[in-house]
Amino acid sequence: MADIPYQTVARKLQGQRVMLVGGAGFIGHNVALELRRLGVETSVLDNMMVNHLVDNAYHDRGDQVKRRLNLHFLSSRVEMMRDAGVKLKNVDARNFSDLARAFDEFKPTKVVHMSAIASAVDARKDPGLCFDLQLVTLRNVIELCRLTHDQVNLIMFMSSSTVYGDFEGASVDENTRPSPRGIYANAKYMGERLLRDYCHQYGLGVSIIRPSALYGERCVSRRVSQAFVENALAGRPLLLEGGGDGRLDFTYIDDLVEGMVRALALQNGQGLSNTFNMTFGNARTIADLAAIVKDIVPNAILEERPRALDKPVRGTLSMDRARDVLGFIPKWPLEKGYRKYCEWYVEEWRRVVGKNA
Repeated sequence: MADIPYQTVARKLQGQRVMLVGGAGFIGHNVALELRRLGVETSVLDNMMVNHLVDNAYHDRGDQVKRRLNLHFLSSRVEMMRDAGVKLKNVDARNFSDLARAFDEFKPTKVVHMSAIASAVDARKDPGLCFDLQLVTLRNVIELCRLTHDQVNLIMFMSSSTVYGDFEGASVDENTRPSPRGIYANAKYMGERLLRDYCHQYGLGVSIIRPSALYGERCVSRRVSQAFVENALAGRPLLLEGGGDGRLDFTYIDDLVEGMVRALALQNGQGLSNTFNMTFGNARTIADLAAIVKDIVPNAILEERPRALDKPVRGTLSMDRARDVLGFIPKWPLEKGYRKYCEWYVEEWRRVVGKNA
């Protein structure tokens, strides 16, 4: 596909109505804000249960700084969506009747399923909740889309690069056979397979997105990218397992959002299914990440630790398909995107915590 300007792609979404199920989280609220900026009618459904206001108010009570920052970021998400005109409803997508009522009211033409537990670590601690949030909610969404088949032209599913398991080489593409490890990754892969079956048997249009190592403003999930800058500002060490030689395909949230918008606009058609890696497309080391933090927070403490044996071996996710099908070219290398995020975090820290970095 020839390079299509983003604004040209965005115009294809005019007249569409996009519903984000589980959309008040880190990825979801950023997608909602961008859709509204483009003039798209957008509805967010979320039970505000995982990594949200009440959850953070009651946890980490011994870490006042972390709690204040997280509550600030979470409140900002809601305020920004409100100001942008996003329709936000407190709905538990595990409840079929409540979800059906929201479908009837908003009448979406595209649905993005984002409901999930926060991380693989949390999924291991509470596998039943992981199953509920990722698969029970998905079952409800796709059944409602099947029943409103003529109305909904696309279901987008937020999967994960963890479905690949250990990388056997330096990179993987969408034709690489998945080999998921653990509850979280297997639940994501089960969701993918269920959607493909609904596509083939009932003609639903499907787009599956596999992101990797996300970072960006207002994230509270304690990914390594957030943990490093937060620890540096708090005077805690940045732990470099195996000397920091582990590689991840770090992706700035703005790149992921653009890729998702392109897929929403261009992946139309009942009975069609496609899967996209949605990353920067160039794995970097944890040590590279730490070096940027050290440059911005010079007193950051770096400590090496033995490599965890249960950590998956990762690498680069090929972006060829997203480029060829969607005309998507990521714009934020680590030196540019992560630096921007760290500088933003330092300013927020100073404003909320009242300390000099």
